[in-house]
Parts: sequence; C-alpha cells; structure tokens
Amino acid sequence: MRAFMAVEVNTKLVDTIMEVQKVLAEANAQIKFVEPENLHFTFKFLGDITPQKAESILNMVESQAENYEPFNIKIKGIGAFPNLGYIKVLWLGVEEPDTFSKMQEDFDQEFVKMGFNKERSYIPHLTIGRVKGVQNKELLSNIVKELDDIDIGSMKVDRIVLKESDLTPVGPIYTDLKEIFL
Repeated sequence: MRAFMAVEVNTKLVDTIMEVQKVLAEANAQIKFVEPENLHFTFKFLGDITPQKAESILNMVESQAENYEPFNIKIKGIGAFPNLGYIKVLWLGVEEPDTFSKMQEDFDQEFVKMGFNKERSYIPHLTIGRVKGVQNKELLSNIVKELDDIDIGSMKVDRIVLKESDLTPVGPIYTDLKEIFL
C-alpha cells in the first residue's frame, strides 16, 4: 500500500482555506486544487509499504508520540514551490514552525533507523493546489504576492495519522488507517 504520515487540518479552518483557493482560481491558471477532505500537512511520505512495515511504523510512532504534548500552530502566509517565477505547488505556511519542525526531525531520525530516506530540511506547509500548465502564471504570481501575509487561523496539533493513498484518474483517495495521539 502507498502510505504517508500526516497532520490533519482542523475542520474549522477548511472554509477559510477554500476561500483562498477561490481567490487563486481567479487567475485562471490551470490549478488542480486539493479537495477539502484531503487537506493535510504531510509529516512523512512512506511510499509503498507492506502491512508488516505499517505495523512497525505504528509501533515506533506510538512510542515517539509519548515524548510530545499537543501544541498549537498558526497557518499563515502563502507561497509556491519551487518559486514564484515557476509555480508548480501552492502552499500555506506555518508561523513560528519550530515545534512542528523539531517534532518531524525527531520522528525522521527514527524513520531513518527503519530504512527510510532522511528528509531534506522540513518546512511545514499545507499544499492547497498544483499548477498544471503555464496559462496566466504571472497573474497567479501577483495574486500570491497580494496574499503573502494571509492569516488562516490557529489549530491544535494533537495527533498524527497514518494514511493510505490510492491514486485514481480523478485524484487521490486517502483512507485513515490509524490515529496516534500526542
């Protein structure tokens, strides 16, 4: 199964995120927006794993989660990967991401011990859309600049979720396999 670890977005913030997507859509820039039910922070992409590997991962995550208390993050700011001159991914950022980043780094060390690749420097971000073509990218870039400091709101990070990802022609379908509470 194709799987990843995620931090889900608080449902109270989804409407605000969808409003941002509507503003970005005004650029007419061939954007495939992330569906509301699929919004999440990817904590660790695992790729194809066996059920046995999933069980080992869950045991490790449950053990590591005991070292953390729930904490709050503020979703603030918008950006693009790789950059505003060549937009492929649109994302929302986390203000003062230190706790989130530190937790991910700690977990990543354990994932490396299990044979997974080490993550490059982790920057917590919430992907909200993928740009599929070059149409109106300059207008899109200008809209992103205007929304640069947008404040989506705060949420509590109190769990990590193991998700299965089934890629379909209409987009990914995510299934929650297990929630691990901090």
